[in-house]
Amino acid sequence: MLNFSHQEHIKTYYSDTRNIHFKLPSLLNKDSADVCIIGAGFFGLSTALELAEQGKKVIVLEGARIGFGASGRSGGQAINGFEDSIDEYIDQIGFENTKKLWDMSLEAIDIIDERIKKYNIECDWKKGYATLALNSRRMDDLIALEKTTRETFGYTNMQLWDKAKLEQHLGSKIYQGALFDSNSGHLHPLNYCLGLAKACLDLGVKIYEQSPVVDLIEKSSSLEIQTDNSSVIAKDVVIATNAYVINLPQKITKGIKRKILPVDSFIIATEPLEQKLADSLINNGMSVCDSNYLLDYYRLSADNRLLFGSDSSSNKNMKEIMRKNMLKVFPQLENIKIDYGWGGPIDMTINANPHFGRISKHIYFAQGYSGHGVALTGLAGRIIAEAILGNDERLAIFEKLKVPSIFGGKLVKKIALFIGTNYYHFLDKYR
Repeated sequence: MLNFSHQEHIKTYYSDTRNIHFKLPSLLNKDSADVCIIGAGFFGLSTALELAEQGKKVIVLEGARIGFGASGRSGGQAINGFEDSIDEYIDQIGFENTKKLWDMSLEAIDIIDERIKKYNIECDWKKGYATLALNSRRMDDLIALEKTTRETFGYTNMQLWDKAKLEQHLGSKIYQGALFDSNSGHLHPLNYCLGLAKACLDLGVKIYEQSPVVDLIEKSSSLEIQTDNSSVIAKDVVIATNAYVINLPQKITKGIKRKILPVDSFIIATEPLEQKLADSLINNGMSVCDSNYLLDYYRLSADNRLLFGSDSSSNKNMKEIMRKNMLKVFPQLENIKIDYGWGGPIDMTINANPHFGRISKHIYFAQGYSGHGVALTGLAGRIIAEAILGNDERLAIFEKLKVPSIFGGKLVKKIALFIGTNYYHFLDKYR
């Protein structure tokens, strides 16, 4: 179990460079609100902010600290689109709904832009993102993706780079080319999350930290959300725990925890690099990932550290494994010190479809961002808020997406993760 109740932030580069330090109280006395949100990460705070902007009284319950999970530890890349292919979405829900999903994924990036400007959130937001091809077959996939998004959706922010063009901006010779998107970008995730929290507090949202939810009781006209010390009465509830949903009682989640598989993601941060060396790695401020299933992703921080991560699962020394992965890309960093190494779970679905919906008329959730959470969480917050306010048209589109369940409990999930990880390692090696 991913137990996190009453914990503090783990030591990461982000926690050591945060620009807001919250120590908010626990819920000790009964309280009430229009909406109670369980979880103070990107999604929970985005939902709270949307509702507070519309005059709703909102309470957020956080079992640990604001941004304790992936919202405060991730690679910080905000990417358009979704993890699965466009053709798969068209097969599931038709062209018109797929077009709406694509447009919403662009809106997700716009939401970040809007909130940073509106609430003066300092989080090192930079535009520019490249997906890299490790061989010619994967380059063909990127060529097909650029063509589809341009011809099908009219999206013109993507540029195909051949090997020579890529090496003008990236100091690595292992890639065959790239698909560069000028609209996607990257940020300091914990500072963005803390900025959202401050915006919520300024609008009157109550956020209680160190207040894990232990039960939810449905009454005739309200819901009672019980923590380990007290309770909140609300009309609507939003479950915003993502990978940590497994900590909530089954009677609350009604099976949605079967829809996701927590996958560990690990990141290292180098010591600050001299400007000349930093520019020799990435000279245009972009963030980067390769096109593997179990991919490497990296970018430069505001103080010129290389942040290098991978999606995987292991009980080994991941800091050393990440360093070896980094040196395959940038052998010129052989003598550079690694100052930080950390990990944590992200919420994947089996088919990489996002999982948004309702458990009952007044209990909402969104999860399964599958590596796209920095952007999609803000969109999810807006869509869930719209549904609570009476317009569920956009939520209904997400509810049409197929998301398989995993039955059998924690052991089966562990076996599925082991098999899946090795399967994707096999595909990455031979495709």
